[in-house]
Amino acid sequence: MKIRLALRLARVVVHLVAGLATCALVFPLVSLATRERLTRRWSRKLLGLCRVSVEQAPGAPVLEHALIVANHVSWLDIFVINALHPCRFVAKAEIRSWPVLGWLAAAAGTVFIARGNRRELRHIFKGLVTVLQEGQRVAFFPEGTTSRQGEVLPFHANLFEAAIDAKVAVQPYALSYVDASGAYHHSVDYTGDTTFVDSLFTILEGKPVIARLQPLAPIDATGAHRRELAEAAQEAVGAALLCDM
Repeated sequence: MKIRLALRLARVVVHLVAGLATCALVFPLVSLATRERLTRRWSRKLLGLCRVSVEQAPGAPVLEHALIVANHVSWLDIFVINALHPCRFVAKAEIRSWPVLGWLAAAAGTVFIARGNRRELRHIFKGLVTVLQEGQRVAFFPEGTTSRQGEVLPFHANLFEAAIDAKVAVQPYALSYVDASGAYHHSVDYTGDTTFVDSLFTILEGKPVIARLQPLAPIDATGAHRRELAEAAQEAVGAALLCDM
């Protein structure tokens, strides 16, 4: 069993190193479409090495240009979304400190936000509006932290204003991780004192996981207030997760 785990871990490490090389050497030279294709393929392989398969649950059509928001369960979330619909991510600053994955996320264009830094938030907000206006998809986790599966914490409203200023819709995604029977696979929960390394080993040692991503109906941001958008998105995600079980 230990040998099997060591082999799985070694494959993940090799794949991470390959991802670092791609971000450093290839991304600066290729188009956005090519970067998205490489990101999708790399993310799918990483999840496969962790024995996580990805499926898109029936839902609304995916917008090519929108502000994407989703519930936050695990460090896997970014890669699950990127495996299906690559986005430019906004994430909490703590992710930057994750071994290897933090650097990789930064190299792939993730924007990190430090809690309580209002000046930094204003600067990042302007950048998000610009990226959205350029026609890209931007995604973030408005809970601000991870929550247990089946629970949705209140959505923080600040970044929703980017959709209003950029004149794009908000599209919520509902994320869940299940086992072969369809029940929540709690080995992927990333809450409390769980470290990234602890979580990685738990996933590699555990049973196969099915990551389920459900795109929900877009929310028109025209004339809306950011709090209204946050509340509507939170309700949509909560309702979808409730129906999913």
